[in-house]
This record gives sequence, structure tokens and C-alpha cells, in this order.
Amino acid sequence: MPNGKAAGKHTSQLLFSKAISLSHPMASPTAPAAPSSRASETDTHSDTAMEHILQETAAVGCRLEAMDSKITDPFKASHSIRSVISSFHDKVTNLDHRLTEVEGQLAVRLERDSELQFLCDKLTDLEDRNRRDNVSFFGIPECKVGTDIKAYLREFQSDLTGLAFSPALDFQRVHRISPIHKADSGKPCSIITCLLCHKQARQIITAARAHGPYNMEGNEI
Repeated sequence: MPNGKAAGKHTSQLLFSKAISLSHPMASPTAPAAPSSRASETDTHSDTAMEHILQETAAVGCRLEAMDSKITDPFKASHSIRSVISSFHDKVTNLDHRLTEVEGQLAVRLERDSELQFLCDKLTDLEDRNRRDNVSFFGIPECKVGTDIKAYLREFQSDLTGLAFSPALDFQRVHRISPIHKADSGKPCSIITCLLCHKQARQIITAARAHGPYNMEGNEI
């Protein structure tokens, strides 16, 4: 009988041979092609899984792009709003500068208007003072006056006012004013006089107003 060592070696050889035979099966002419069919099904499943994975990956990419666009749009809108606010700020600053300039010009204009009103009042006062010695006569026919207007007015004013001056009236200037009405209106030119004595001029005007209208050949003097 073989010893124990030999038996163990033999058993090991049998197991090794059986493993080799299992790992390399011999092709049988009558055996079905089952391993090949299983490999094809495995490849099909692998392709399907890979395609599904690619589709999911593409979908995830699309979602990421959509999220990125949604995140980018607010930033663009915020940048646009900042641009609009900056434009409004520039416009408001410009308007503020213009308003300040207009207020300054208005203050200068008001000051100039005040000065102009003062000058107008002063001019009116000077004109009034310059005219206070003037006495105008309206409605005296030119044929009645003659060549010496001063002598005629000295005599006529006593009939008009009832005053007798001593010394006699002394005129600085006497002349007729150009006719305002048309030549065929029949109204004579007015006579304007400037007396040397302001008191006499005031007396003539006051007495003429108190005496009332004076008619001469249909003309009211």
C-alpha cells in the first residue's frame, strides 16, 4: 500500500488536473453555444446601461447649463440695474448743478430787477421834477395866437384863470407840439410852455381847473 505522503501527492495532482480541466473545457461538437449567447446578452445589457448612463449624464449637463443660465441672468439684470442707477445718479447730479446755476442767475436777476426798478422810479421822479414847471394849453386856434405866442399867453391866461401876475409871467420855452390828429380833424396843435417860476405854473393849473371849461370858437380850452 502506498504510504501517506504518496497518497497526498496523488490527491493534489488529481485536484490540480480537475482545476485545469474545469478552467479549459474541451469543445464538444454536440454541445450548445450557451456561453456565447450569455456573453452577447451581457454585452447588450452593458451597452444599454452605458447608453442610459450617457443619457443621464447629458440630462445632468443640461440641468447644470439651465441652472448656470438662471444664475447668470440675475447677475446680468443686477449689472443692468446698476448701470441704470448710475445713469440716473449722473442725471440727478447734472440737474442739481443746473438748479444751483439757475438759482444763482435768479438771485442776480432779482437784484438787477430791484436796481432797475429803483432806476425807473428815479427816472420818473426826475421827469416829474423836470416837468413840474410845464403848462400845456389845448384847443387854442393857431389863427388867434399870431407870431408872439408868449405875449398872447400872458393876456389869455388872465381870461382863462382870472389871475393877474406881478411881475408878468416869464416863460423859459414856448412851442407848439406836432399834431397828433389828422390835418382834416380841425383840432389845432397844443402849446406847451415852461415857466421860470414853479409857483406861477402851479397857480395857473389850479385856477384853470377851478374855473372850469373855457370855450373859444367851439373849442374847449
